[in-house]
Amino acid sequence: MTSSIHWPTAVLVGGTLLLLWASVALLRRSRRRGFLSEVDLATYATLHTASQASEHLGDGLTPEAASRASRHLLSILGANALSICDSGDVLSWTGAGEHHRSEAVERGARTRATGRTVVDGSGDLTCSDPDCRIRSAVTAPLVVDDLVVGTLTAYTEHPSPGLARATEEVAAWVSSQLALAELARTRSRVIEAELRALRAQISPHFIYNSLAAIASFVRTDPDRARELLIDFADFTRYSLRTGGAFTTLAEEMRNVERYLVLEQARFGDRLEISLLLAPEVLPVTVPYLAVQPLVENAVRHGLATKEGVGHVTITATDRGSEAEIGIEDDGVGADPSRIRQILDGAHASDSIGLGNVDARLRQVYGDDFGLVVETAPDAGTKVSFRIPKFAPGIHPGP
Repeated sequence: MTSSIHWPTAVLVGGTLLLLWASVALLRRSRRRGFLSEVDLATYATLHTASQASEHLGDGLTPEAASRASRHLLSILGANALSICDSGDVLSWTGAGEHHRSEAVERGARTRATGRTVVDGSGDLTCSDPDCRIRSAVTAPLVVDDLVVGTLTAYTEHPSPGLARATEEVAAWVSSQLALAELARTRSRVIEAELRALRAQISPHFIYNSLAAIASFVRTDPDRARELLIDFADFTRYSLRTGGAFTTLAEEMRNVERYLVLEQARFGDRLEISLLLAPEVLPVTVPYLAVQPLVENAVRHGLATKEGVGHVTITATDRGSEAEIGIEDDGVGADPSRIRQILDGAHASDSIGLGNVDARLRQVYGDDFGLVVETAPDAGTKVSFRIPKFAPGIHPGP
């Protein structure tokens, strides 16, 4: 009886010990194969927290951005409190001791003046509350384009070289995020300036010729004159709109069709058009006025001086993760070296929108997505470009 009672227990205990030993061996083998160490886990946690903070700094140094980012930055530093100031105001205070908030701007005065990190000890930072944990501070500069635009201050009970170094590194990282935000705003301003320039390039000759063509139908075909006048109004409304740097390919193509209807009223049978558009790419977002200036360039420079009938073919093709748009004419062509100069920024007025569209495509999508121009004298011209079907942060405007 005794052995029958204790034998199963002995087997169970032995089995458990063997299982435990096997688990330890497996863990040791797995660590050799790449189990995260404590240092790896800490690095990952820090990078993840920094990534969360960066999401709030895209709009620059604003109170809302500073307040939201500070929660994550305080976690990285492990301080008791964190303040962010610009040149004259406290943008945020996060953590304990908010009764010290009003002192933050003055505390950062030396850092703003010198651009250097300042460490304040208990002799520099006093408090009447015996339980207050704000007894020392490290203030580091926030710098954009070599200018101190603000300060970041970490507060704790005891100063330490480690906290001073960490605060400097965090402030440098925040500065880099603010510089990226400024770069994004600059890019947006450049794109808006390019659009204003492109709107200003709408040819007065085109407007005059369109109105003259419409007038010629007033007596002979009033219904067509009315339709052309509506197309002209819609074309100019779209071309001169002020909202949004992006639109859908479908909207851009509708404006191209209006333009071509007006040009056909002027050229008559001398202008032939082919549209080959894949329906699946029509919802793709494209820069506003990315296609119509290229079509106008083909008509004005490729076909206007050609004798006989001219043909323009416009294609939009599905290329997997990208859409490809092409405009081809069988007109007089051009010297490739001159086209190269136009794309480099010279002689821009000689080719409506060609350099403008190329610059905006490269600004938005990168240098791999600029215009591709194939041409030669008396050999026609083909202009094409690719755009990603989906690009982060790019959406059609109103």
